Amino acid sequence: MKRLMDLFLSLCILALFLPFGLLLSLCIVLESRGGVFYRQERIGRKGQPFKLIKFRSMRPNADRDGKLTVGERDPRVTRVGTFIRKYKLDEFPQFINVLKGEMSVVGPRPEVVEYVRQYSDEQRRVLDFKPGITDLASITYFEENKLLANAADPQQTYVEEIMPEKIRINLAYQTNATVLSDLGVVWKTAWRMVRKSS
Repeated sequence: MKRLMDLFLSLCILALFLPFGLLLSLCIVLESRGGVFYRQERIGRKGQPFKLIKFRSMRPNADRDGKLTVGERDPRVTRVGTFIRKYKLDEFPQFINVLKGEMSVVGPRPEVVEYVRQYSDEQRRVLDFKPGITDLASITYFEENKLLANAADPQQTYVEEIMPEKIRINLAYQTNATVLSDLGVVWKTAWRMVRKSS
């Protein structure tokens, strides 16, 4: 049932988003070189790596200077990138990952290998679940970039404070997750995005 929901929602959202996605793609390529999409290796279910797809919001090879971005003060983020990150529009291509079966619409956000290596045995339980585009932790930390921008040491703040709490939230949610609860998370995410844009 969850897979059917993933396929249905992904196809509907991609179809509805297509015209705006084409406009965003044009803006991205006109502002800077590097292509429309950004692919980054993330760790999926059972520790399997896959390429997560996003609209490119940073200058080419920007991730060589670190995986975290620190809000609007990060000079690697383009002007178009600032806009699409603010409203989470860079995440929409991940519905392609859902169609491919690498992700679910709702599930723990996948991390890069550097952070997964720092998981405790308890935290590694989060890899028992297929990663998702959104989850309760993403809603809780919707303004994560701002938190990191205000931190004296963004890397330390993420690893020691934000990441463990997000994993805790995800493990607690997955214990009793259902298709209905997943739909609730989708609704809360959509509502949070609408509130952000108003």
